[in-house]
Amino acid sequence: MIKQRIEAPKQEANKRIQNFDEVCLGYTKEQAIEEASRCLQCPKPFCVNGCPVNVNIPKFIKALKEGNSDKALNIIQKTNNLPGVCGRVCPQEEQCESKCILKGRGQALNIGKLERYASDHGKKEVPIIEKKDDKKIAIVGSGPSGLTCAADLALMGYKVTLFEALHKCGGVLSYGIPEFRLPKKIVEDEVEFIKSLGVEIKTNQVIGRTIEVGELLEKYDAVFIGSGAGTPYFMSIPGESLNNVYSSNEFLTRINLMKAYRFPEYVTPIKKGNKTVVIGGGNVAMDSARWAKRLGSNVTVVYRRSEEEMPAREEEIANAKEEGIQFVLLTNPTQIVGNDKVEGIECIQMMLSDADKDGRRKPVPIENSEFIIECDQVIVAIGQKPNPLLLKGSKLQHEEEGYLIVNEHLQTSDKRVFAGGDITHGDTVIKAMGDGKKAARGILEWFKQRKIVDFEN
Repeated sequence: MIKQRIEAPKQEANKRIQNFDEVCLGYTKEQAIEEASRCLQCPKPFCVNGCPVNVNIPKFIKALKEGNSDKALNIIQKTNNLPGVCGRVCPQEEQCESKCILKGRGQALNIGKLERYASDHGKKEVPIIEKKDDKKIAIVGSGPSGLTCAADLALMGYKVTLFEALHKCGGVLSYGIPEFRLPKKIVEDEVEFIKSLGVEIKTNQVIGRTIEVGELLEKYDAVFIGSGAGTPYFMSIPGESLNNVYSSNEFLTRINLMKAYRFPEYVTPIKKGNKTVVIGGGNVAMDSARWAKRLGSNVTVVYRRSEEEMPAREEEIANAKEEGIQFVLLTNPTQIVGNDKVEGIECIQMMLSDADKDGRRKPVPIENSEFIIECDQVIVAIGQKPNPLLLKGSKLQHEEEGYLIVNEHLQTSDKRVFAGGDITHGDTVIKAMGDGKKAARGILEWFKQRKIVDFEN
């Protein structure tokens, strides 16, 4: 008989909305061993193929089953440079767990929570690194792709310098993902470990302003760009310029990076709305809504499709509902109402048409179905695109919206420049990390062969 999956305990909803602490409490040692004992140790572990960085999942879980969290963490570290992050924010249900044999027999192994346990309780092993040569690599951006690429290249023995535009490292891990999902102490510990590998980190370095990509190429043998997508989209509807309308980027950056939730201890303020409407259905929308709730607001999420189409993780949608956040689905804003500041948001009801070529059903407005939701704050969380400043002085080929064009090795139109993560259409932390690893291998091959393949437009 297949044992029941063990879910990790978490704070009760009525308590967690009153604090900023991590919602998930993680496994106890006994719970981790019991859940690890469910693993079938498949001869052909499909779960590994489902992981973008190919963690040896059965092997680290076997170590946990034996009670050896140090060994488990060291196994994970061989392919994953950010285990504490991945154990918290990766969509394992869509990746490794979706390939788990146990899923077809009941419930998939809780791989994500086991990885988190190993990271939280294991001791990291500092590897011995042999210096290869004097080649130098510049990494642009300290998000998950940049950190991963930097760590892998440092482990190969190369001299790596990482440039970060903000005053703290981590990219979206620091400015985007909330404290209650990913404590910043975890990010800081991961960054410190990567620095211990010999990676030099330079903060407050805005590529395109402080220094351009072309200038980096004069000083470094190769460049990896993992600067993410930090320019928010807006809906271009009337009223978006009213006071108390935030992009999710600004709202989350003020809170996560600038600690606005601890004002006046930290001097960055944030608007605490009485009634907040969040526009969007992804993880960023859930993060914004749940932060607004913790700041004391009544929160409504407006999304133009149904819950089935929401791109946010099921876990985050469920957590938001438990916390009392309301969902108004099949609804699209048409204008934000108010004089000087927000007083409400006018919406129209939608219906879904048949699925189009990409398999998604298109939302279609229902005539004469407009209605108004009263609110005094609006947060727009409908996606981001790359900052065009990066391309200043650069001839790198890119799409109209600024996404860099790369080949299968993540090599750009300049053979010494590689790119990955959100700036090349990445969409999750773990996929960005996969890009970082792939680019590191590409740079290694470039150094060996001086070519990979001719760039294709």
